[in-house]
Amino acid sequence: MSQNFVEELKWRGMLHDSMPGVEEHLSEAMRSAYVGFDPTADSLHIGNLVPIMLLAHYQRCGHQPLALVGGATGMIGDPSGKSSERNLLDEATLRHNQEAIKAQLSHFLDFESDTPNAAKLVNNYDWMKEFSFLEFIRDVGKHITVNYMMAKDSVKNRISAESTNDGMSFTEFTYQLVQGYDFLHLYKANNCTIQMGGSDQWGNITTGTELIRRIGNGKGFAITCPLITKSDGSKFGKSEGGNVWLDAKRTSPYKFYQYWLNSSDEDAEKYIKIFTFLGQEEIETIVKSHKEAPHQRGLQKRLAQEITTMVHSIADFENAERASNVLFSKTFKADIATIDEETFLDVFEGVPQAELPKSDLDSGLDMIAALSAKTEFLNSNGEARRALKENSVSVNKEKVKEDYTISSDDLINGTYVILNKGKRNTYIIKFV
Repeated sequence: MSQNFVEELKWRGMLHDSMPGVEEHLSEAMRSAYVGFDPTADSLHIGNLVPIMLLAHYQRCGHQPLALVGGATGMIGDPSGKSSERNLLDEATLRHNQEAIKAQLSHFLDFESDTPNAAKLVNNYDWMKEFSFLEFIRDVGKHITVNYMMAKDSVKNRISAESTNDGMSFTEFTYQLVQGYDFLHLYKANNCTIQMGGSDQWGNITTGTELIRRIGNGKGFAITCPLITKSDGSKFGKSEGGNVWLDAKRTSPYKFYQYWLNSSDEDAEKYIKIFTFLGQEEIETIVKSHKEAPHQRGLQKRLAQEITTMVHSIADFENAERASNVLFSKTFKADIATIDEETFLDVFEGVPQAELPKSDLDSGLDMIAALSAKTEFLNSNGEARRALKENSVSVNKEKVKEDYTISSDDLINGTYVILNKGKRNTYIIKFV
């Protein structure tokens, strides 16, 4: 094989644990490995990026990645790291979500080529839907003892958790058996010998290797990656608005870019190894030059560039970068006009706004009206006059005096005018 997959994971900080013998197993031939994805939404989020990158590196090392959409398991719910049951899906929603997830995965994995290691998407609903309950407990359930299942951390933690009054349903308890059977099925149908996932999946994965040993008379392997944490202790993959999604309609490319740009130095140094395909030497060079001038945030900028381009596109990255720099631009009005309205609103999210009729601009809107009388940006006409005398008011980032009138020439995207008092106070008038 062209690269050693396990070594690649090690230097990138992406290896948490692996079963003995897996490196030798990979060195002998092209191998198939799978990772499971939850299809309860029609988009993955950045919490899924680590297992996606596992599969992408696996393919780049010459092996075959299988992405399993957990249609059947998505109808049950995995107890690992959860404190409550998830909603169950109907089949139409499931298929829609599966197609949307495949489209996102195709940014990282090659499904199309005719090479032996082309990626495949599989859905466990396809082999579980015909399986009757009696067949399952007869053919699968009898091979794993309750004691074995109870010993798993995901089960123990859920049962002993004081935070849940409901306990754990039988449905969820059987989850590890269903996931274990997936591994056995893929072992038989696709000669898949490795399952990968987050470190919290170790128990579920090893149930699969146990079924392969007991029913398939074969050997399966497990590889897990660390669960990503942020240096400040807050949860990775969450912003103030919730999950950071890979779908541009759920998380705009601008907000996506900003999430990575705002990483701490410590996190960015870790993330650039995990979430990009940049090589070891290039990363070391980027980190070194960042440490020489950390205020320039070169590390964060490169990280945000690589990952935004990969998940979205070069055009989306360039738009997001332009929008990020626009507030400090010397040609603000010209630059802001190049940004689409959605990104404009992202940039100024949370800034107070007033709506005024466009007819107010017919004879020009005077500054006292714009600052106070019609918008209440400033508390009184007197405060507005004082601010204008102190030369602290700007329209679209250009300083103005009391005799200035706002006209249609000042409109950004034909709609907006940005007012500032000093550097910190910003206000938007939307003309409709």
